[in-house]
Amino acid sequence: MRSKDFVSLRDFSPAEIRQSLDLACRMKADPAAYSQALKGKTLAMIFEKPSLRTRVTFDVGMEELGGHAVYLSPAEISLGKRESVYDIAKNLERMVHGIMIRTFAHEIVEQMAQHARVPVINGLTDFSHPCQAMADYLTMLEVKGRITGLKVTYVGDGNNVAHSLMFAGAQLGAHVWIATPPGFEPSLDATAWARLCCSETGGSVTLTHDPEFAVSQADVVYTDVWASMGQEAEAQARARVFRPYQVNTCLFSCAKEDAIFLHCLPAHRGDEVTDEVIDSPRSFVFQQAENRLHAQKAILLELMAGKAGEGEQVVEAVLEVAR
Repeated sequence: MRSKDFVSLRDFSPAEIRQSLDLACRMKADPAAYSQALKGKTLAMIFEKPSLRTRVTFDVGMEELGGHAVYLSPAEISLGKRESVYDIAKNLERMVHGIMIRTFAHEIVEQMAQHARVPVINGLTDFSHPCQAMADYLTMLEVKGRITGLKVTYVGDGNNVAHSLMFAGAQLGAHVWIATPPGFEPSLDATAWARLCCSETGGSVTLTHDPEFAVSQADVVYTDVWASMGQEAEAQARARVFRPYQVNTCLFSCAKEDAIFLHCLPAHRGDEVTDEVIDSPRSFVFQQAENRLHAQKAILLELMAGKAGEGEQVVEAVLEVAR
């Protein structure tokens, strides 16, 4: 990766994203070959939002690469309140070899990356969720055998997950459809960028308010919770608006016969998805969750394997040993 940080998928080329997915596949197939790749390295994990998958996969990922992770809770950090982002960045860059942040404002991650001399990884912001998208497309690649040309339909809120799904899909030549209620579309900026990228990759991005039209003949059907963290007060109102966008047996039947179901989790069963869909043989949500580990291990290796400017050579050396 040409960037020292992993803040947004918009910072990378299609070739770099494909290379990272390829590396994740190899690391998943032969984890022992990379067991000392980050020996002596430490990752600081800053959590302003709670998490199951992000916490466990980054922690375990660092351990499986021979490194170590340090968990920093909101009470210990309190970004911008107890200490400024600048001061935290300048402290941590002297103590650790990488920083992962899961927070609210996307600007916080951007500021941390600007000020810290060590790699910064976006573990989630209100604008994007790039690590999740890498796991999503890794799962599609494993199950479908390709990404280019797939119709990937997302049904629900045009949130951070939808943004990153569009970014990666546009760069990988997928046809991404986003079906939302009126007023809940992805941001204009995110949509415009993805569509511009599609002009070079052959992919496409389509927005609609009709979930059946969007799901029709889809290869992949994806959804997320209707109210994300920080939107709990809106949950009841959102439930009424989003009810027609529930992925149930009827809606899922509009997709191709071999379509798969994905969800970034946690799932609110009975709201955005029914048990019949999420527990069906065509649901790959737990393989998708596991792939957070493998996708993030590839990102960690690419960013933290060497000093600035040396990462590519170190990754190649590790890969040569693995071969």
